[in-house]
Amino acid sequence: MPRVTYISWAESCSRSDHTARELGGRSFMVYRPEYGSRASTIVLKYLGQWRETASVLRRERPEAVFVMTPPLFASLPAFLYAWRRGARVVLDAHSAAFLHPRWRHFQRLQRWLCRRSATTLVHNAHMADLVRAAGAHATLVPDVPVIYPAVEPFARPEAFTVVAVCSFNYDEPIAAMLQAAALVPDVRFFMTGNPKHLSAELKAAMPPNVSLTGFVSTEAFGGLLAGADVVMTLTTRDHTMLRGAYEAVYQGTPVIVSDWPILREFFAEGARHVDNTPEAIAAAIGEVQGNLAAFRDGAQRLRARKLEAWASTRQAILDRLGVRADHGR
Repeated sequence: MPRVTYISWAESCSRSDHTARELGGRSFMVYRPEYGSRASTIVLKYLGQWRETASVLRRERPEAVFVMTPPLFASLPAFLYAWRRGARVVLDAHSAAFLHPRWRHFQRLQRWLCRRSATTLVHNAHMADLVRAAGAHATLVPDVPVIYPAVEPFARPEAFTVVAVCSFNYDEPIAAMLQAAALVPDVRFFMTGNPKHLSAELKAAMPPNVSLTGFVSTEAFGGLLAGADVVMTLTTRDHTMLRGAYEAVYQGTPVIVSDWPILREFFAEGARHVDNTPEAIAAAIGEVQGNLAAFRDGAQRLRARKLEAWASTRQAILDRLGVRADHGR
């Protein structure tokens, strides 16, 4: 196995952590929150994160560097290290790297760096086609097995419980979720994510059956996913894989996800697909509540299929890094 270091310029990313774990490597969150995200300070923030990334790579001396994008600039110190040390770089390009308005201006650089990577990990076939059209190699990795070594028990209420996994990003229909919660007052909702990203208007409209968990530890988050009756994560953006949904399925918990083709394909069982309206969300909650055992069975079957698919995907990644099959687990 090659020595693997995974770099993410983010506060947290479970995909990065679990990918590194599955490949026998280490994951590093490189993030300087003191600079904020304003245009006036972003250069200082990126310079600080560049220096910290370089320090991590000098210390770890990996043979393969995996980098989460966006931001695309996180890959630059990795490529510099690889050029000096003869290492290989793998980009893990999330949907926002191609679709977020902020990063559309950097697509030429994105394509150029993809061509210089051992491979680019992408969430879906549409993104894979974009990478291959640029003359680069793509590996389709819809999700990675999520294993929580330690889980903090979730002291859930007696009522039917929905955990809504949110980051309060622009593509999440938060208002529709809150309106749906108001339509089912006997259901308890726990909404994750940093509430500083939630607008004052939406906070004022919070129904009494909704609780904000804030940003919780990995152990507590694992407990939330495992202890919920259903996990809900929604997006208004097509070609977007919902990490919270596959994290839940790996715990055997059914999910409510948006009705996009990619989500129908990858969550064909143990899931209810909705069109992001309050009425549809409320109806989906009622359907899962009335057929909970069947949805749980579906989530368990889907988990087994995902684990089988990952075994082949993992070896495909190792093949691109020049690792023979008999070196795998």
